[in-house]
Amino acid sequence: MHADPLARFLLAVALVVLLSHLCGLLVGRLGQAPVIGEILGGLLLGPSALGWLWPAAGHWLLPPGVTSALTTTAQLGLVTFMFLLGCELRLDGARSGGTAVGAVVVGGMGLPFLLGAALAAAAPGVLRGEHAHQTAYLLFFGLSLSVTALPVLARILVDLGLDTTRTGVFALLTAAVGDGIAWLVLTAVLAVSRSGGTGPVVVTVLLVTALVAATWLLVRPALAAFLRRVEAGGRGERLVLPLLLAGAFGYGGLTQAMGLHPVIGAFLFGMSVPRGSVLVTRLHQQLQGFTQAVLLPLFFAGVGLTVSVGELGTDIRHWLLLAGVVLAAAVGKLAGAGGAVRLIGLDRTEALRFGALMNCRGVTELVVAGIGWQSGLISSAGLTVLVVMALATTAMTGPLLRLLGTTPQAGPPAAVPRHHEPVPARAAQGSPVEV
Repeated sequence: MHADPLARFLLAVALVVLLSHLCGLLVGRLGQAPVIGEILGGLLLGPSALGWLWPAAGHWLLPPGVTSALTTTAQLGLVTFMFLLGCELRLDGARSGGTAVGAVVVGGMGLPFLLGAALAAAAPGVLRGEHAHQTAYLLFFGLSLSVTALPVLARILVDLGLDTTRTGVFALLTAAVGDGIAWLVLTAVLAVSRSGGTGPVVVTVLLVTALVAATWLLVRPALAAFLRRVEAGGRGERLVLPLLLAGAFGYGGLTQAMGLHPVIGAFLFGMSVPRGSVLVTRLHQQLQGFTQAVLLPLFFAGVGLTVSVGELGTDIRHWLLLAGVVLAAAVGKLAGAGGAVRLIGLDRTEALRFGALMNCRGVTELVVAGIGWQSGLISSAGLTVLVVMALATTAMTGPLLRLLGTTPQAGPPAAVPRHHEPVPARAAQGSPVEV
């Protein structure tokens, strides 16, 4: 039977969405975060599963034209997801945490960063992109091991009933600050990678600085004034969602033109959206539902189509390297974040629990890894290693927490913000992104 490209594309979308959510449901019943199954659903359609077991079916369902369309649509979903993440990110509670937040962020990101950079330096022949800038490559791989998936962390805390405890709030706050730092570092790494010299880096930094300044001084107040006017008079409500999406995509286009990545711009614009607007909260929930149900599974499928376990080959050293990356990522978070909160007064069990929470990487790691691969910083084997690491460390979180027990200690240290202080948007709104 002959099927035209549109029919194949629609069939592929239907299969991706259905398979992703079925796998998420199955994995959720096993006590894991649904995002693990949703990611696995995407991987099943790639060369590691369908392409290996039934190549003819994989080629018929996902020929080059359909794959290209899926990839483009997936980028649209990724930009939308990062815009929503920027909308939800709140750093205002960092002041109440004082030096405790800074110490935990440094420990929780610093140690895995150093371990990741060391591994990258030891195995450039496997992990490094063919034409990657050496410094950018090392910085990127270190950053890849240091991130925490804020959306996954928020969902885990809600599922375990820890989201309103002081320890849970502190974990969210620390992850939020870490996310902000991670995207700043990634911006700098991309600038170094794509410029090729000091002069272009300076130009890129100046352009990004100007964009951030214009966003905070002009765009943010203008958005706030517009939303107040709409909510007070009831006119223009239908323009709000198109305006927000146009801003997210427009900012994505600007940062792409600067030689960075569209998600950087979408995230920045999302952070400029005023908090506390009832209208924005409602539209956010509507857009979030469609993004999670349809667009993100397409992104997972896009990752799955580029990841092949076969890239590691039969060389035992490559598999030992994979194990080393997973181990370094886990130990870096458990010892780095856990050790830091141990120093501010948490007992050993609570510190290990905190480190386990910081160890989940989920979608955030996939986004970072995908950007690194698209930018030529890492090889296809490097992408495979990071995707497997993201799945493994996220899968560890639930069992580790159950092993350690999920009851928070009765008296967290004074350095940890109390539950009535400002918290990240997910905890405040009670509706975390479920990815």
